[in-house]
Amino acid sequence: MIPYLHLANKIVAEKGHKVTFLIPKKAQKQLEPLNRFPNSILFDTTVTLPHVDGLPDGAETTSDVPKASKRLLFDAMDLLRDEVQVKVRALKPDLIFFDFVDWVPEMAKELGVKSVSYQIVSASCIAMFLAPGAELGRPPPGYPSSKLALRGHDANLCSLASLIAPNFFLTVSPRALRTATFSP
Repeated sequence: MIPYLHLANKIVAEKGHKVTFLIPKKAQKQLEPLNRFPNSILFDTTVTLPHVDGLPDGAETTSDVPKASKRLLFDAMDLLRDEVQVKVRALKPDLIFFDFVDWVPEMAKELGVKSVSYQIVSASCIAMFLAPGAELGRPPPGYPSSKLALRGHDANLCSLASLIAPNFFLTVSPRALRTATFSP
């Protein structure tokens, strides 16, 4: 959420626009100290995440749940659509920035509001996350390019990254490493 607040501080609030964040109370405590324009950037914490069986009590954000339970958080967020739609209708925004809540574009369109998916990770990371696991085992035809040449330190960095963050979104397929040309 911090990158969204940075965006609001830098691009939106400095231009005189008003920004409203629909966020849980816990997140407000983290964001308030970073809000450079408290008169223009407001936090609405009245939307409460509904309980979903298996979701830990008090869970409100992705940082509150283990990786295996994130789907439950997304399911709970899906239950917020009607409540959020009422809020958005009342706010009458010109634009909605959103991250992973997939129903926002459809809701925004129904209300005549533009929406922008603002991701804080690269497109390649998102693609790796969204691709079915079976597709990750083999790169698409022509990828990686036969012109790809990893230098020794690049390969070492890939190895180190896989040890430090094995569950990170960005991965290098074993086939890509086998077919790459290494140079010192």
